[in-house]
Amino acid sequence: MAVQHLTAARTSGTSLRRAASAAAAAPVTASGAALATARIALGSVFLWAFADKTFGLGYSTADGRAWLNGVSPTKGFLSHVAAGPLRGTFHAMAGQAWADWMFMLGLLGIGLALVGGVALRVTAAGGTALLALMWAAEWPPARHLTDGGASGSTNPLLDYHVVYALLLIALAVTGAGATWGLARRWAALPVVRDHAWLR
Repeated sequence: MAVQHLTAARTSGTSLRRAASAAAAAPVTASGAALATARIALGSVFLWAFADKTFGLGYSTADGRAWLNGVSPTKGFLSHVAAGPLRGTFHAMAGQAWADWMFMLGLLGIGLALVGGVALRVTAAGGTALLALMWAAEWPPARHLTDGGASGSTNPLLDYHVVYALLLIALAVTGAGATWGLARRWAALPVVRDHAWLR
């Protein structure tokens, strides 16, 4: 029994070393570099949003209004949703601790996965769901808000949420974590080998 565990451990270690060697030996193509650049840039967008909301860096989150100061990262935005069929739902979610934690962990997890180039399939699914909710909260199809004012929407369907979601899906489908990322090492892990959806 101990011999089997030792053999399995050696095999796993060998697989990881082979994956690392393959990653080091693989040439970087122009398309691979372009996709990796897009992946890292998009990941940085999510990580910046997390950092700004957590620490109040003075951009979209003013100093003293950070999550670390006890201010909800969802309350301000969701409580002011003024259009769309989910307006009441978003108002009810605004400021709820579970919504704050899910939103912030989503930003952090998506950002880290993209920058690291790992778990891109899960990231594409989770990120698309988060972006779809954010799209629904802004509700671009509306020309007017509930108070009658102009919504400011420039396109009824396509906005940056949709573009980001499409990019997330493209990065997952093309295996964009292989260049300048840890995708090969990640894929060599036994749990990932056994469950392809974790890639």
